[in-house]
Amino acid sequence: MKILRDAIRNGSFVLDVDAGDIGSIIRESLRQITARGLLPAEHSAHVEGALLARERRASTVIGNAVAVPHAYLDELLEPLVVFVRLARPINLGAPDGIPTQFVFLLLGPTGATVAHLDSLATIARLMSDDEFRYSARIAQSSQEVLAALDQFAQRTAPEAADAAKGVEGLEYTGRLAGGLRDDVARRWPHYLSDFRDGLHVKCVGSTLFLFFACLAPAVTFGGVMAVQTNGAIGAVEMIAASALCGVVFALISGQPLIILGGTGPLLVFTAILYRLCADMGIPFLPSYGWVGLWSAFILVVLAVTDASCLMRFFTRFTDEIFSALISLIFIYEAVKSLVHIFEDLDVKKHHDTALLTLLLALGTFYIAMSLARFRRSIYLRPRIREFLADFGPAIALCAMTGVSVWLHEVYLDVLPAPDEFGTTSGRAWVVDLFAAPMWVRFAASGPALLVTVLVFLDQNITARIVNSPDHRLHKGVAYHLDLCVVGVLMGVCSLFGLPWLVAATVRSLNHVRSLASVEEVVAPNGETRERMIHVRENRMTGLAIHLLVGLSLLLLPFLKTVPMAVLYGLFLFMGVVSMSGNQFFERLSLWLKDPALYPVTHYIRRVPLRTIHVFTALQVICLAVLWVVKASVIGILFPVLIALLVPVRLLANRWFPADYLAALDAEEEPEEEETRW
Repeated sequence: MKILRDAIRNGSFVLDVDAGDIGSIIRESLRQITARGLLPAEHSAHVEGALLARERRASTVIGNAVAVPHAYLDELLEPLVVFVRLARPINLGAPDGIPTQFVFLLLGPTGATVAHLDSLATIARLMSDDEFRYSARIAQSSQEVLAALDQFAQRTAPEAADAAKGVEGLEYTGRLAGGLRDDVARRWPHYLSDFRDGLHVKCVGSTLFLFFACLAPAVTFGGVMAVQTNGAIGAVEMIAASALCGVVFALISGQPLIILGGTGPLLVFTAILYRLCADMGIPFLPSYGWVGLWSAFILVVLAVTDASCLMRFFTRFTDEIFSALISLIFIYEAVKSLVHIFEDLDVKKHHDTALLTLLLALGTFYIAMSLARFRRSIYLRPRIREFLADFGPAIALCAMTGVSVWLHEVYLDVLPAPDEFGTTSGRAWVVDLFAAPMWVRFAASGPALLVTVLVFLDQNITARIVNSPDHRLHKGVAYHLDLCVVGVLMGVCSLFGLPWLVAATVRSLNHVRSLASVEEVVAPNGETRERMIHVRENRMTGLAIHLLVGLSLLLLPFLKTVPMAVLYGLFLFMGVVSMSGNQFFERLSLWLKDPALYPVTHYIRRVPLRTIHVFTALQVICLAVLWVVKASVIGILFPVLIALLVPVRLLANRWFPADYLAALDAEEEPEEEETRW
């Protein structure tokens, strides 16, 4: 590492070489270091010839976006390392399929070969670190590269490796509010950088996409809730709660990448509670308020007593099933809504309505998906491709909305936004809690326990998925702090008759992915996939998204120009995109593939195929049971079924050998797998 630091300090660092092949890279790099006096001009041509001759014998591209051309000549007196960054990555035939953007020239006398072995080992370790590679890619000066080297040294220090062996943020402290205080201490040093890192064009695209991705479910869930509660809680209340809770959560939470929102299970529970109140002849909103206050109190107690440490018993097995369920719900709801259009043709709606609805939805989905993949296209410049990929969903929504306006002769269902700001039923905003009978105020603690279980699991499982090591987040976790914030917000919402919100899995995952920088990895069989190398962790996107959601209450008439068909397409896009990276779907796809063409993943190399398929089948059964329970009359028990996934996973220890389970249920993909792709 010292050799690299000294090389960069001495000027052996060449930024943004504009070249299209290895020959021009070598020529331009040698020209610049010769001009800086690092290489005698009379030796430049000889060194260039030696480097090109070495490349003709065998490519020095080693993968991870790096090549290491080297030459050792008697006329060179001192070893020299030159760090070169290309203006744009080029395909030099790397074994892992990643285009090359960094070149290290190793030059020196014949006897320097041994001395450079340490440098080569350091380079290999350094460039296998995704975070350093990202930092080096965006660095504007040698000082920024040196800072990235220091950060790499800190991340790979022995004490850092020992700390990483534990489950970060989920250790039981044994102190009152110990986990809560640790979360604050862990995240507080990053608070200002959370705002600075949000000042980037990528965050603008993320904000525009997530604004509609959050507003559409808020209006949809609000509309359904208005029907289920006879107008007691509706779309305006859902939008207001989303804006209020989202802004507060973005400002004071520990993991601001999480998006709060209404969820299907909470909607089901609210509807059941309303029917129960109606059958018993007691006022709904006061009873709802007491249930929410009890649940908020229990959630805060759980946060203070480190209860989130129980999430240590949840593994990738549970996370994959839960994430798959939420993704399938989004896809199912989008498809069901489109099918319903064809079945529900009335005086206003004709076959042209149904056909245009389908075309707009599929058009939105197709444009968003195509632009999301455009970053690995061969067309246009990298920055333009990145811009189109980041803004893909927003572009798709605007384009298809424009088509619907152009074809205004055809009747279309539009976003069912209310005409003006105000409660759905015209009631006062503050709920009169004392309108509930005395016995209800205490009996509400019973239903509150079920709500608590649901919110606790939904919040923490989503947080686990967001904080997955595969997402390369580095600012730390905050399970206890986030649960406490959600509990407090739940209590506030209960006082005003607003819907309860919790971490929304699909929206949170799409938030992470919209802020991610990715690399394309090509497998030996020609398949490609994207791998996250850096996520721009910040608070600005969450803050801006929910401020826009709040401002939408002032622009309700304009929202009515957005067709529901476009939102169905957006729902479909979110569901499909959130399936990416879920290893469960990757293993499920193996059932349809030729075994001879299976990807070379760590679990396929270590686990017999029959064991892989049985493990996947077990997850399919668990997913099917969750789906059936969710849609049945006992849907209120849905959170209990999620919790039961833990003992199912523990029982799997009896059915599968431990080393096979370790590979199938690994917390993250081993580095060795990344080198094989």
